[in-house]
Amino acid sequence: MLLCLDVGNTQIHGGVFYKSDLKFQFRKSSHIGMSSDELGIFLRNVLRENKIEPSLINEVAICSVVPHVDYSLKNACKKYFSDKVLFIKPGVKTGLKIKYLNPVEVGADRIANAVGAREAFPNRDIMIIDFGTATTVDVLTKEGDYLGGAIMAGAKLMVSALESKTARLPSIELIKPNSACGQTTAESMQSGIYWSIYGGIKELLVQIKQERFAGKESPLILGTGGLARLFEETGLFEIQIPELVLQGLRIINHKNTHLKMSSESVRGLDL
Repeated sequence: MLLCLDVGNTQIHGGVFYKSDLKFQFRKSSHIGMSSDELGIFLRNVLRENKIEPSLINEVAICSVVPHVDYSLKNACKKYFSDKVLFIKPGVKTGLKIKYLNPVEVGADRIANAVGAREAFPNRDIMIIDFGTATTVDVLTKEGDYLGGAIMAGAKLMVSALESKTARLPSIELIKPNSACGQTTAESMQSGIYWSIYGGIKELLVQIKQERFAGKESPLILGTGGLARLFEETGLFEIQIPELVLQGLRIINHKNTHLKMSSESVRGLDL
């Protein structure tokens, strides 16, 4: 079985696959300073709570945008699960052609999302909106070219900034507001955050379509990430795939481990 982990600035999003079947998903808040034993014990416990014996995990695939957690996480996975731990980083096979000016700068989670999207819709140009700590838009062609995209502050980051950088604004619950014109401080903050994200993404989609897909079939718009549910009725995206990054990790792991093993077996026979 394969354990996939997407390590973000706010949460660790994980899932377990048996072949291509996603057995379950889980989320854990992420913070700097977690030891390898803390991480390993948590992961083993969450597996057992979901009726999966930890000893069945023989592979781990990870994408991380939090470098300070990587060392502890790698040691935890090797100590408590398997030596077969794959981090998504430059040099790993993805099947994409990265068109960023500096490919090293592209977040591993964005690459995993793009790989998962291409596997699900191989004959479509695609734009992916990921509603996480940062809200990102990623652009992928049907030929497998990753063109780049856009990054803006996510909803939780906006709440944190307003709370910590002002004297009187409180922490609020992230919900879709009933009215754009809030009548309390909390309602006004909810409105400002929700509609600024909505409006920002809507305009980004228009601009990117004009730049990259003028005269072509309109790209498929996918939504993913922990806060995508807040925007699922807005029409910003056509399909919501909460597990997109995990599916991408599964596919990348297969490209880099199973295919490598197959080629080594063939060379062995030739010898």
